[in-house]
Amino acid sequence: MINALEALSRLQEGNKRFATGIRSLDTMLSQAHKPDLVAGQAPFAVILGCSDSRVPVEIVFDQGLGDLFVIRVAGNVVASSQIGSVEFAAESFGTRLVVVMGHSRCGAISATLDAIRNPECKNTRGLSSIVNRIRPAVEELIHEGEDEATLKHRAVRSNVRMAAQSLRSGSELLERLILNEGLLVVGAEYSLETGLVDFFDGVPAEMRTEK
Repeated sequence: MINALEALSRLQEGNKRFATGIRSLDTMLSQAHKPDLVAGQAPFAVILGCSDSRVPVEIVFDQGLGDLFVIRVAGNVVASSQIGSVEFAAESFGTRLVVVMGHSRCGAISATLDAIRNPECKNTRGLSSIVNRIRPAVEELIHEGEDEATLKHRAVRSNVRMAAQSLRSGSELLERLILNEGLLVVGAEYSLETGLVDFFDGVPAEMRTEK
């Protein structure tokens, strides 16, 4: 088991490789270790990310088979099933880093902003459940008069912060692991434009990608 800061550093280094068009030899050869993973797994990080097809988590962080425990849902929202999945990984595998990762140009964020602006517009029950989970994070921002690009950027980050805090405070098990066993829950945003991940929430100052 590696600690949270070592895991975070590994993700940062992997993302730098991805953004510059490099793949590590270990990642490329990870398929050869498939038989070794039959008996069990030991992922070094949990990533709760968006379902967007442009944000494939293992590729974005240049990681291979068995390295990451990935949970993907539109809008990287947190509900009971996501909390339970994080609890499972943290308790069963000793994983000590959890990353909630949003991304630029997120369709779930746009859908939420549209729903707030046009309350008469009806979404399906399933989409509404996602929109309603994002709404508290972005509702106040929409009245601040910013341009659309700035609003969406701030909304993505506000939603990530809310989701990360939901994990930190929404589970007795995770709270205990944070307090006593070094579990770290951080928030990040992936840029579709640059390929870089900015770790901006809950990250020790020396580990931030933007100082």
